[in-house]
Formats: sequence, structure tokens, C-alpha cells
Amino acid sequence: MENPYGVEALWTQGDMVIKVVAVMLLAMSIASWYVIVIRSWRLYRLRKPVRALVDFWHAQSFAEGLHMLGNQQNNPFRHLAEEGQSGLDHHVNHKADLHGHLPLAEWLTACLKGSIDESSENLQRGLAVLASVGSTAPFIGLFGTVWGIYHALVNIGVSGQAGIDKVAGPVGEALIMTAFGLAVAIPAVLAYNTLARGNKAIISKLNRFAHQLHAYLITGAAPANRSGDVVSSLAKAQQKREGV
Repeated sequence: MENPYGVEALWTQGDMVIKVVAVMLLAMSIASWYVIVIRSWRLYRLRKPVRALVDFWHAQSFAEGLHMLGNQQNNPFRHLAEEGQSGLDHHVNHKADLHGHLPLAEWLTACLKGSIDESSENLQRGLAVLASVGSTAPFIGLFGTVWGIYHALVNIGVSGQAGIDKVAGPVGEALIMTAFGLAVAIPAVLAYNTLARGNKAIISKLNRFAHQLHAYLITGAAPANRSGDVVSSLAKAQQKREGV
């Protein structure tokens, strides 16, 4: 038996505005779920290189350490290590260039920071879609509800039949649009918060790894675990280079 108050009735009896709102909510839902699946999968794949960070410093060579970080695409940790080594080689082999007059420590800092910024942009890609869907979908659904209730009341007024059986159907169908808006917005908001928290953890590990790489590339030896030792090593290396 067909439901006279269901979604199908809403679609067949609704005007063009209601149909456009429904299509917009459907498109927003598809876009948000696409971002959720892709971003979640890429974040999940970064678990392996994160675990390999400890093994990186136990490698016998830099090339072996890169191999431990993995070869998969969009690996920010391997990209950071490669950018650091490339920046060091470029600075050493191009002393005549303008950047050759910069201190090595500052040049490496700029190279590593540029790599982190690039990786951060890649990690954040698509989150603006989730933020936009989460903030606008409820209001789009509410607009559909208001429009549907307005036309339902107009039709009831024209027909002159104001019984509960005549009001409940059209008004209930209009309220479905609000439910659609919430159904689209809630997963987008939850996914945005989860992915943003995961990206923040990755960026924090990238910054820590960058400090260690900076010390390694300056001194030629793996840094100590304590942050104070890293800072001390950097300071001594800088003083030695400047002849202080």
C-alpha cells in the first residue's frame, strides 16, 4: 500500500522549489561523503609512516631511513625528509646563488617549513566542503520546510478544508525537508571534527620530525630525544659555522 504522506508524495506533489532544494541536499550529501571516504582513507594510510618514524633514526643510512618511511603517494614524512636532503644538497652545490649567502640553518628551516605547509594544505583539502555543508544544510532544509508549509497552508485556505487530516499530510511532508537537512549536516560536522583532529596530530608529528631532521642535516648525526639537546646542538653548530 502506497504511503500518501511519504517522501514519494513530497516529490510528486512538491513544486520546482522543493525539488531544487531536495536535489541540492542530495548533491551536498554525495560531496560530503566523497570527502569523508577519501580523506579518512588517506589519513588511515599515514599510520604506517607514523610508526616508522622511530625506525627511521635507527637506520644505518639516510636512504635506508627513507625506505622505512614507505613509498606510497602523499606521504608527508618521506616528502619532508627528501625536501630537507634536497635543500642541503642545493645549498652546498649552489654557493654562488643568492641563497648561497644565507646561513645553512636558515635555508634548511625555510625548506622544511615549505614542505610542512604544502603537506598541511594537502591534508586540509576538502575540509572546507564539510564545513560548508555542515553549516548550510540545516538552513537549506529549513527553507524547504518553510516553503512547503506556506504552499500547504495556501492550498488548505483555498479549498476551505482545515481538518487535521487535511493539515497533517502537507505539513508533515514539508517537515521532511528539515530532517533531510539535518541528515546531511550531522555526518559532515562529525567528520570535519574528526578529520581536523587527525590532521592536527599529523602536523604536530611533522613539526617534531622537522626539528629532528634540521638537527641531523646540520650536525650530520641523529639528534637526542630531548628537545633541549636538539636546541643545544643547533646552537653549537651555528656558533662553529660562524667561527664564534
